[in-house]
Amino acid sequence: MSQQSLILPAPGQRTARRRRLLEVLGAVSIAATFIFLVLTQPADITNGLASGSTLVALGGFLLGAILLIIGVLPTLPTSTLVLIPVALVLNIALGQIMGSTGLPFYFDAIGTVLIAVLAGPAAGAATGALSSIVWSFINPTVLPFAAGAALIGFLAGLAARHGMFRRFYLAPVAGFVTGILAGVVSAPIAAFVFGGTSGAGTGAIVGAFRAMGDTLLAAITKQALISDPMDKAIVFTVVALLVYALPRRTTLQFAFVRRFKVLAGKKQETPGA
Repeated sequence: MSQQSLILPAPGQRTARRRRLLEVLGAVSIAATFIFLVLTQPADITNGLASGSTLVALGGFLLGAILLIIGVLPTLPTSTLVLIPVALVLNIALGQIMGSTGLPFYFDAIGTVLIAVLAGPAAGAATGALSSIVWSFINPTVLPFAAGAALIGFLAGLAARHGMFRRFYLAPVAGFVTGILAGVVSAPIAAFVFGGTSGAGTGAIVGAFRAMGDTLLAAITKQALISDPMDKAIVFTVVALLVYALPRRTTLQFAFVRRFKVLAGKKQETPGA
């Protein structure tokens, strides 16, 4: 009678599983908060921290971002941790500027996509959510869109993983597709929570569709499918220019770039364990 041997997972495998579990829990927290906002349609969310809905949204999105960061933290070099605050400032500054121009673009995801390309989907999603959370202390209307911002970072990381930044012309294609999905996610928030869009340029497009007889949700969705894909195509193109402008030794500091051969050029070796 033979005795079966018990094979325990290696420490590295257990660590990888824990990281993956944290990433999944972070994504679930962000998704659940998004669903809560769509279902409850809290009109008082613009009241800032005085609103219970704001506290729930802030807690859910922040928890998700923290779990994502903890999950991906062991894989991040110090350079990424330093770069994330810079990405947040870049998102908020460009978003604020574009919001005052009246143009139907946002440019508030350049920092998010940059982190995603260099460090991967989880880091990108965490940066997107954190960006909306920090920005909401200046502009509370941004907070409900944290799920869309996280989705943009996640999809940008997936695009980088699958080689969409190895050819310059593929980056805007990935951005266009990301914009379609992000627009579909953001439309219910704009319609059900805010009853429209806050930007002057996007609001004009929504008004035009409403004048043609569309429902509010249909009008906002059409506006999002016009503005978001073009916006993200530009953002992905700008990020592609930025990462290729960086010294190669700088980009190769990122394990994600090396492991998945994110950028074109000479063979990028995966570092040894």
